[in-house]
Amino acid sequence: MPQTEYLVKARSRTGHLVESKMKAVSEAEALSRVRQQGLTPIAVEATGTGLNREIRFGKGKVKLKDLAIFARQFATMLGSGLPILRCLAILADQTESDRLRDLLLDVRDQVEKGDSLSEAFARHSEFPPIMVSMVRAGEVGGFLDSTMLQIAESLEADVRLRGKIKAALTYPIAVAVIAVLITTGMLIFIVPVFATLFDEFGGELPLPTRILVSASDLLKNPMFFVPVLAILIGGGVWYRRNKNKPAVRRVIDPLKFRIPVFGGLFQKVALARFSRNFSTLMHAGVPVLTTLDIVGETSGNVVISDAIKDVKESVRQGTGIAKPLTEHAVFPDMVVQMIAVGEDTGALDAMLRKIADFYDQEVEATTEQLMALLEPIMIVVLGAVVGGMIIAMYMPIFKIFDLIKK
Repeated sequence: MPQTEYLVKARSRTGHLVESKMKAVSEAEALSRVRQQGLTPIAVEATGTGLNREIRFGKGKVKLKDLAIFARQFATMLGSGLPILRCLAILADQTESDRLRDLLLDVRDQVEKGDSLSEAFARHSEFPPIMVSMVRAGEVGGFLDSTMLQIAESLEADVRLRGKIKAALTYPIAVAVIAVLITTGMLIFIVPVFATLFDEFGGELPLPTRILVSASDLLKNPMFFVPVLAILIGGGVWYRRNKNKPAVRRVIDPLKFRIPVFGGLFQKVALARFSRNFSTLMHAGVPVLTTLDIVGETSGNVVISDAIKDVKESVRQGTGIAKPLTEHAVFPDMVVQMIAVGEDTGALDAMLRKIADFYDQEVEATTEQLMALLEPIMIVVLGAVVGGMIIAMYMPIFKIFDLIKK
């Protein structure tokens, strides 16, 4: 019988990952030969040849959704009494993310060698600080399963929040891209045809038509088009590489809250994330100062981070959390008052959770309102752009008969 080449991944008795290739009649035979070598098989895949070979371009990034699914499944398995090493092995085999699979296998190795789960997580930047700190608190308190469930709920809420933002931004961005493409296509391909027709009849063109023809000539000129395109691409690449640098965020982050229409949405999203992360960490028993450090890192906006720094100093001095927030306009009076009540009653985590739930609902309502408002506005804008260009092109036609008579 013909043999197939298999890529085998297995664990040695010392816990090390072993990869090798072997030829076998079937996958079952390959597994049997691996076990005969004293190894524990993890995965056996047919490598294939030529066009049947799987093509991969890197293992990608770990998505927040993948982490949320992992946390919930991990919590369920721990609650069922499965040991941590067994849970990590099963989850590594089940996840669809290649990168997360490698991370979980490495975490399993580290835990098997004696590291705590939080220490193993901390070695990889893909696991957010809030997750590492909560796992550490769960290990110390002996309630890791419930902590992982809280992490899953927090991550899932963040995923839903990001989904709402994308839903609000997708439509205007799509319409804007379509408008740019239509305008560019008309300027490059249609306007020159009309310009040639106008030149044949002579006469002076109306001002809107002259502007349109000049824009078409400018866009077709390589001395203008190439530098502009290079600047746009270069600016986009530079921003992607530097958008997380403090100097850039100092400029961009405050502007996000001042953007017309969308500024209020961004502020509500930031407040929802701040409140939820703060509540989750407090409920997990993470110390207040450590909680504030993590909340500042995960806030996603330098305006919130600056406010958290003032809160930390206030907590060190024993004056509480709510007072310094009054000096930052990004926190509405309602939020400050609810935090103050939570401090006075000793139920700060529950109050923060209510704030997060409130702003989650606000984000959803704002998103729906924006969608209802932007749809007609963008249609009108797109119609005005395209219609204005068509009118500018057809205005000279009304004068053609006069030119012909002459």
